[in-house]
Amino acid sequence: MSDRTGIFAGNDPYAIARSWLAEAEKTEPNDPNAIALATVDADGQPDVRMVLLKEIEGTTTDGAFVFYTNFESAKATQIEATGVASFVMHWKSLRRQIRVRGHVSRVEDELADAYYRSRALQSRIGAWASKQSRPLESRGALMTEVARQGINLGLNPPRPPHWGGYRIRPYQIEFWADGAFRLHDRFQWLKHAYLSKNNIMQDITGEGVESFWIVRRLSP
Repeated sequence: MSDRTGIFAGNDPYAIARSWLAEAEKTEPNDPNAIALATVDADGQPDVRMVLLKEIEGTTTDGAFVFYTNFESAKATQIEATGVASFVMHWKSLRRQIRVRGHVSRVEDELADAYYRSRALQSRIGAWASKQSRPLESRGALMTEVARQGINLGLNPPRPPHWGGYRIRPYQIEFWADGAFRLHDRFQWLKHAYLSKNNIMQDITGEGVESFWIVRRLSP
């Protein structure tokens, strides 16, 4: 019998993630949706940075985590080359974290357009002005470019072709909660299809959820 009760209960990992995030929005002082996004560069070196998670999509079999960025940035270049990424979302106020590893693809243009239109005007102009991850002469040069783009684009700038969203479809999710004396609670969700495809079903035991995920408790 599963001992996934309380904050870990349920057969939909995306519903659990949304529930945790909703709790964090009430207690975290800043950016409860911040994630540390990890990628790998062309030399196999890891890279990590903070970005803002904008949506947790879907349900048990078709969920994903969505964020937006400049497609010419270092993170996007690395994602385009490998097609994979991972992240951790940690909340000090709740003493919880979620870890995700998955395959990455771009979101549809219509979705990216809608999110872009929802942003503040200065943020929309900034997406045009910033050559993200590339050397910058000075902050003054950046602000000059922002002013130039603002004049050229007006009050309703279109989404830049080099800016949009990524969707991380996980094959592994881990929910972690702090425990007394460092005896933490950890539950790992592993996508059954990923395990089978990669011939790593051996030594995998746990609770099957609709034959789509295998869920197992990990030692702290």
